[in-house]
Amino acid sequence: MLEKCKSAKERWGGVSEIIDHWLEERQTLISLFVHLPEQHINEELNDRVQGFCQVLMDYLSSGHFEVYEQLLREGSDFDDGSLEEAQTLLPKIQASTDVALDFNDDFSSIIDPTVQQIREFSERLSTLGEALEERFELEDQMIAVLHTSHRELVEG
Repeated sequence: MLEKCKSAKERWGGVSEIIDHWLEERQTLISLFVHLPEQHINEELNDRVQGFCQVLMDYLSSGHFEVYEQLLREGSDFDDGSLEEAQTLLPKIQASTDVALDFNDDFSSIIDPTVQQIREFSERLSTLGEALEERFELEDQMIAVLHTSHRELVEG
């Protein structure tokens, strides 16, 4: 997952400050996600999970309220069909948003967890990872459709 993120940053980095910052947030999110299962079950677990959930919520918010809006506006400005294509991606992205919001609601605070809660946390973390991986691919497609395809027109 981390390698795919680096590859996306190399492809799309530099196209806009908002997208650059958002891809940096994505890399931080992935790094926290990858290291979360290594965390010992102690008093630090709650702090680590809270930190991860905060970065997750920030990433989702940046996407929905900054990046997607900017990309959709650009697609609308060019009126070349890219907006319609990108809008088919939004419901698919929303599915991963729902998984992430549910994870945050259920696990943003893990104080003195039971074995059952840890098992459920582990299962849901795996599900979240799969949803995020799909989301990142869809977001990269949206960037390609709404931004990269117009780069030559803007620069030309």
